[in-house]
Amino acid sequence: MSGIEDPVDDLSVTPPKTWATGVPAVTHALEYALGQTSVRRTALTLLNINQAKGFDCPGCAWPEPAPGKRHRNEYCENGGKHIADEATSRRVTAGFFREHSIAELDTKSDYWLNQQGRLTEPMVKRPGATHYEPLGWDEAFGILADELRSLASPDEALFYTSGRLNNEAAFLLQLFARAYGTNNLPDCSNMCHESSGSALGETLGIGKGSVSLDDIHEADLVFVVGQNPGTNHPRMLSALEETKRNGGQVVAVNTLPEAGLMRFKHPQKARGVIGRGTEIADQFLHIRAGGDFALFQALNLLLLEAEDEAPGTVLDHAFIASDTTGFETFAEHARKTRWEDVLEATGLTREEIEEVHRRVLAGRKVIVCWAMGLTQQKHGVPSIREIVNFLLLRGSIGRPGAGVCPVRGHSNVQGDRTMGVWERMPREFLDALGREFSFTPPAHHGLDAVDSIRAMRDGRASFFLGVAGNFVRATPDSEVTEAALRRCRLTAQISTKLNRSHTVCGETALILPTLGRSDRDVQEGGLQFYTVEDSMSEVHASRGRLAPASPHLLSEVAIISRLARRTLGDEPAVPWEEFERDYGTIRDRISRVVPGFEEFNARVDRPGGFTLPNPVNEGVYPTPSGKAVFTRNEFTMLRAPEGHLILQTLRSHDQWNTVPYAMNDRYRGIHNARRVVLVNPADLAALGLADRDLVDLVGVWEDGRERRAPAFRVVSYPTSPGSAAAYYPETNVLVPLDSVADISNCPTSKGVVVRLEPTAAGG
Repeated sequence: MSGIEDPVDDLSVTPPKTWATGVPAVTHALEYALGQTSVRRTALTLLNINQAKGFDCPGCAWPEPAPGKRHRNEYCENGGKHIADEATSRRVTAGFFREHSIAELDTKSDYWLNQQGRLTEPMVKRPGATHYEPLGWDEAFGILADELRSLASPDEALFYTSGRLNNEAAFLLQLFARAYGTNNLPDCSNMCHESSGSALGETLGIGKGSVSLDDIHEADLVFVVGQNPGTNHPRMLSALEETKRNGGQVVAVNTLPEAGLMRFKHPQKARGVIGRGTEIADQFLHIRAGGDFALFQALNLLLLEAEDEAPGTVLDHAFIASDTTGFETFAEHARKTRWEDVLEATGLTREEIEEVHRRVLAGRKVIVCWAMGLTQQKHGVPSIREIVNFLLLRGSIGRPGAGVCPVRGHSNVQGDRTMGVWERMPREFLDALGREFSFTPPAHHGLDAVDSIRAMRDGRASFFLGVAGNFVRATPDSEVTEAALRRCRLTAQISTKLNRSHTVCGETALILPTLGRSDRDVQEGGLQFYTVEDSMSEVHASRGRLAPASPHLLSEVAIISRLARRTLGDEPAVPWEEFERDYGTIRDRISRVVPGFEEFNARVDRPGGFTLPNPVNEGVYPTPSGKAVFTRNEFTMLRAPEGHLILQTLRSHDQWNTVPYAMNDRYRGIHNARRVVLVNPADLAALGLADRDLVDLVGVWEDGRERRAPAFRVVSYPTSPGSAAAYYPETNVLVPLDSVADISNCPTSKGVVVRLEPTAAGG
């Protein structure tokens, strides 16, 4: 029996922090690491993480400085915890599964499941069984291959991946799926940054950002919109500190005051240990949920009016004429922006917005960074299109120190997309893939994450393979998602650790344990490395250093290669055995299929790897017109009925993706609890509630259906008026499957209309 306790909420609250990181971050990271494994393993991981000859952090996708400029401890608190969590000495064996039924495991918390340790051997739940039991790899592949070959159509199969996957395995996964006959390749981007790809693809012709780490350092002004770098990608604070020290300014736009955007105490600098650190945000806009769209419309109106007052001094007319299209239509529409709409939508004063405008006019090198606070809104795509309009007006695209910066929250999520893990890859990619491997990939679009859940729910898909990640807890509408997966004939998860996706099973279910980022990967061809792409298009090698958690583990490359060979046989003629033996042979094929990866093996062997070309920075826009596109976006805002609030889901500080490492959120002053809802004190008074009241969160949907997350403690907190916040995945149940962003189909987890209903148990 495990000695890990399943935690019970026992809320205590302290004042929110006004600064982030410093010595406490180092202490907390080390405490967590030493609680998971030995001093030796802790040192081996922490001294090799994010180093040129080490392994890439499996956490966020923030880039590393160039080799020679990296600190010996090039990781953040959460990165240190993340790698310690993977390097843990705890093990989940066959005996564990004999002791715990699947029904019992399904009652356990996400925290408890994760804390059991690394998975060690393949397991199967057979039809009608109550427990997982061990099986050999050969039998596991046979079960999977037999099921795939029995499907009436390849489109009944779903191949999901998260950003933890490396480039080589991602390339093989999409190759296998397409050789099998489907484009059903849902991934975690569908739930997070799909709105970024949709908006940037339409306006700039690229689905990713255009800036580098050096651009952040030399920018005159950086917007940080709808993101919390102090928790989700703390090394970004080091870059913003450099911006400030070089004379640049930072504007933070958020519904919550976040400690990292107030003051940053760099733990590797004297000023961060014994000094006050660096104030990051020069201005904080305490915006209402969903108000970012209106903010940038207002800024665009102010820029047009400033140009009217001083012709030729504000807008970059030469750039607009040579590099863009649609300006006149955009400008005519933008001039109709009404201040009363803007102020209602944002909750800001006109003076606050005009102060930002003055900062914009003071510098030409402007970068806008954003994350899921924008993308997971109903109008996430037009919000990002409006940001592009804002940058195009002054030519702040494709020049040093300026551009778009969607900040990805998971290590290789951008690389997976580059490698072809997308249900709608362009014809050019599919043609190149077909030529390289002598087959015809399917041309019809596949299913994204939301549509995959619908397909399982409706009986149109019955086979689900999850490669890394925790699909059940990352997706919306928890009850619908769980019921959909339980309808499947077979579900399989390629995983390093136990999670909720192993307890929500199809008729047959498989757990396929794999190597982690920190593990040595030795194949027949010798010690292997693989590659990842960070959120600024830098591709570099990752080499694990630890002995694998079990001799029964296979790499993701090996699992996919063996499954493909068992399922497809010799058609098409793909050298799966060769790929498993030597990952360099995969990179050779990638170099001939994926643009920008020419001479892949030679270039990635250089310290620090290489940067993929970005056409926008060369003045090239892969849009139909060949130019950047100004867009006309109709005004919209989120409105909640009387007595309701707009809820956003978020992470606690001691959490990575769906897994909490502790029950604390110390930057926000929340301790020993996760079922809390943060509400502005004025809203509490208006709703007749008091601090620490016990409430149910009731989500209200357009068709009148309600979804309920029971027993949350109210915490009085400086959220923006009309806005509330609570942790996910506990609140995913409130997000309807059909509540998605226009165009991108991204779940609207940052715009959930809720009412707070006192529970029958009382306060």
